Amino acid sequence: MVWVAVLLAVMGAFCLAFGAQRQGSAVKRDTGGLALSSNGFLRLLRNPRWVFGLLLLCMGMALNSVALVTAPLTVVQPIGAIALVITTVVNSKDQGLSINRATVVAITACVTGSALFVLLAVFVTQESHHVTPEDELTIVLLLALAVGIFGSLAAMFKHRMSAFIYILGAGILFGFVAVLTRIIGKHLLDPNGLFLLNVPWYSVVAIAAAGGLGSWFVQSAYSTGPPDLVIAGLTVVDPIVGIAIGITILGELRPDVHAVLAIAMGTAATLAIVGVIALSRHHPEVTKRKKDVRKATGRASH
Repeated sequence: MVWVAVLLAVMGAFCLAFGAQRQGSAVKRDTGGLALSSNGFLRLLRNPRWVFGLLLLCMGMALNSVALVTAPLTVVQPIGAIALVITTVVNSKDQGLSINRATVVAITACVTGSALFVLLAVFVTQESHHVTPEDELTIVLLLALAVGIFGSLAAMFKHRMSAFIYILGAGILFGFVAVLTRIIGKHLLDPNGLFLLNVPWYSVVAIAAAGGLGSWFVQSAYSTGPPDLVIAGLTVVDPIVGIAIGITILGELRPDVHAVLAIAMGTAATLAIVGVIALSRHHPEVTKRKKDVRKATGRASH
């Protein structure tokens, strides 16, 4: 069964990689590298390339979800990080760009840091079978704070937000979405037979708001940066946030954790985040865009 899960996770990684690349190129052609508008988003819904990318992303997430159900987290989660490598290669071929050394180092840091973080998390966490209403409300309130902060940033700096902020916001929001999805799933499967009546209304509102804003951030990241960054956010930031919530709020931390493991996890998470920052600054597509802006500015001044 484990090998089936591995195969599903690998297939899911390919779907995520190609889906992100298809959507990224569609958004860039539609916006010309400018910030995504509401009208632009409606146009994308009629773009076959973007819709095909969306279908691939949904298929990738579905395959990965099935893999997570049928195999341990340690086996499945690190596999998802290969989507970052695939996306980088596919996007560089599509854009006619050569992958520079800084990008290789950044991707290595992302994949190594996130995989190591997930592997270490298995040794420090335990399954939490009961989530109290207080814990669920705490998660929802923290998510509301995150939505408020990133929503305000998007409203105030719509045309000046960097791709890194977009993808950091998307990763954090989808990390909360993953946790709430798991909690709501447990409510629906509760043996009391009440199903939807077990689910608090505020959890539904919170997951809808976070999913909507997170999706907007992903599409905005496509318009301002390479699709590799989107995958970096979904495969690096998302799991780190989800596991951190599980440890700090849901009581999934084992009582006998050694301090060395905690420090190692912090180091691994830092390495992964630094990799995402480096990717957002030194990716060949980003550096090319900066050069084009400098040239255009230079011509305008003359």
